[in-house]
Amino acid sequence: MIDGPYEVLVLLGFLGTGLTAGVFFGFSAFVMRGLAALPAAQGVAAMNAINRAAVTPGFMVVFAGSAVLCVIIAVVTFVVWPDDGKTELLLGSALYLCGAFGITAVANVPRNEALAALEPDTPEAAAHWPVYVREWTRWNHLRTLASAAAAVMYVLAMP
Repeated sequence: MIDGPYEVLVLLGFLGTGLTAGVFFGFSAFVMRGLAALPAAQGVAAMNAINRAAVTPGFMVVFAGSAVLCVIIAVVTFVVWPDDGKTELLLGSALYLCGAFGITAVANVPRNEALAALEPDTPEAAAHWPVYVREWTRWNHLRTLASAAAAVMYVLAMP
């Protein structure tokens, strides 16, 4: 049975992965659609501004802090956790670490860096913008699903 400090870890893991899923969902559901509807130069400039503004202590505590919690939960699960909920906790941790944090590092951030290297008013930026929106959003859908699934797994692990 999960109790004491372990329960707090799982509750914090659930909260962090769920909040992250919500942020990613907002981008997939309406932010990227709104940006895609803008002329390319405006969309590129707006997305670059969003990407710079996203690296705030508040978001990073939730996003990166959830990754740290997932690692801690996985280690604690291997070392001392009883059998009940073990599969769900390990799966939740793997989903977030690979599907949210990992995809961000290998798919979304490199696309953001490539976009930031473009001058918004150039033909190159105009040609790249629709490709960026399509690819970035696809990867974001996966991050959203992985974060939400991680939160569900943590809930399922609770008694």
